[in-house]
Amino acid sequence: MADTKNERSIVEPSILAGFIELLPKEQMMFTRMQDTIKATFESYGFIPLDTPVLEKSEVLLAKSGGDTAKQVYRFTKGDTDMALRFDLTVPLARYVAQHYGELVFPFRRYHIGKVYRGERPQKGRFREFYQCDIDIIGNGSLGIINDAEIVSIINSTFEALQIGEFTVMINNRKLLNGFFEAYGVTDTVEVLRIVDKLDKIGEDAVRKELLELGVSAASADAILTLTSLGGDYEEILARLKEMDISNETFQIGLSELDAVCAQMKAFGIPKERFTINLKIARGLDYYTGTVYETYLKDYPELGSICSGGRYDELASNYTKQSLPGVGISIGLSRLFYQLCQAGIVSLGGRKTPSEILFIPMQGTMGYTLAKAQEFRQAGIPCETYMNEGKMGKKFGYADKLGIPFAAVIGEDEMAGNVVTLKNMTTGEQFTVGSVAEYKTFREKN
Repeated sequence: MADTKNERSIVEPSILAGFIELLPKEQMMFTRMQDTIKATFESYGFIPLDTPVLEKSEVLLAKSGGDTAKQVYRFTKGDTDMALRFDLTVPLARYVAQHYGELVFPFRRYHIGKVYRGERPQKGRFREFYQCDIDIIGNGSLGIINDAEIVSIINSTFEALQIGEFTVMINNRKLLNGFFEAYGVTDTVEVLRIVDKLDKIGEDAVRKELLELGVSAASADAILTLTSLGGDYEEILARLKEMDISNETFQIGLSELDAVCAQMKAFGIPKERFTINLKIARGLDYYTGTVYETYLKDYPELGSICSGGRYDELASNYTKQSLPGVGISIGLSRLFYQLCQAGIVSLGGRKTPSEILFIPMQGTMGYTLAKAQEFRQAGIPCETYMNEGKMGKKFGYADKLGIPFAAVIGEDEMAGNVVTLKNMTTGEQFTVGSVAEYKTFREKN
């Protein structure tokens, strides 16, 4: 008889380029970061939201074109033309327009989920990745203090993540647009695109591109003077107020920027964690007021790790209602990859949430399962080793997964209604009579 097992063809296990999956140790750290972000968002009263990964193409692509449309994964099933979401903002716009009459405004939502973009894979750039978004959506209007609260949330989030000191850079698109108008610039979007290259190509190259666009030499010099303003936020605001610019859009933008900075101070955000950067523009055809970018102080080469801003009309493609908003997005997959590559986060030795591995000896399985459940119900993640094997193999299991404690349950433990635990790092053993006693010991050691 033929050996069908040997004849069976084996498919090499692999995943698509641009997609990632993590080993247990990495996944533990990634999930902890995700949980930290979620907890911070919820601490500010944001409501969780999850929308379908697949949307109708006509809805998803209502406004998108150019490079964005080329990157969308789009296909048909039967008569349905559908596409994978490429960000979390367009689904939010559709959701708010669709459920407008059922929502309470301002609508504060957070969304942590996967998005898909068919771009060329490269270091830190993936075709499937997690984004973490928060947005505050107003009905008709939305006070400028919300822009300051967003910075407070950024501060709390990255403080909780403990990945190093950071700076939130803010600017205002109205201020930039008004300044350009005051100096006779008509193509403000293209000027913004050029100015956005300052840190990459330098002032001389930017000046050259501005002149090639038709901007006068005097206006180009004025733009470079504006974007080079430095110092703390109070110094920059003072110099902006000294400028003899009567343009209404500029003055509105300056007033908003001044108000956001004053309110950030009221939120208790440390002065050293935010500044004004007049070079940042963000989403050239989307953001209309405050814009944000966040950088790690010791690792500026990582680029912005969190960005966003204020927009006038969230859902103009789906409703006639005026829905202004402000929000931010953290590209979690890219951030995690960069942090690991830079050695900023330590993955540690844990490959499981389990804190205790219960190991029952002969005749103690019932008692062991009951004790494990007692610890579990008290919030201690734990598991029971229920397979046969030598004690060395069982301890080896705990050691390989990085489980801190092993609890060997024998007849003496069952008779005394106690648990004897072994510290898998030091080898020290101790006996506890209750979960509370265990928690006290753990806190002290």
